Amino acid sequence: QVQLAESGGGLVQAGDSLRLSCAASGLTFANYAMGWYRQAPGKEREWVAAISSSMATYSADSVKGRFTISRDNAKNAVYLQMNSLKPENTAVYYCAAAPSWRAVLEFGLVAYWGQGTQVTVSS
Repeated sequence: QVQLAESGGGLVQAGDSLRLSCAASGLTFANYAMGWYRQAPGKEREWVAAISSSMATYSADSVKGRFTISRDNAKNAVYLQMNSLKPENTAVYYCAAAPSWRAVLEFGLVAYWGQGTQVTVSS
């Protein structure tokens, strides 16, 4: 059974940093592209960042330069370093796994989802 478990969310002030983690189990982690999505109240879930099995990274324009995705295949983990957080970054952040980085970017092609972790940024 595949499980993706996010952690690291919390309440921070604008300008602060947070590092989200996602621990994966039940899948051959190194073979999967991984990514992060977020969903703010009343909005659709949106893609934030992706990392391929070969370590290539991709990020949405709205977070480029502030958020960095990385992975550690030895630990079956993917991370999202978030710097210079803004109130509009408040959302539930979800870890995602897909067969390719292109599939990570397509909501309907994500193979596995985590339960999400809440990030709240106060002004």
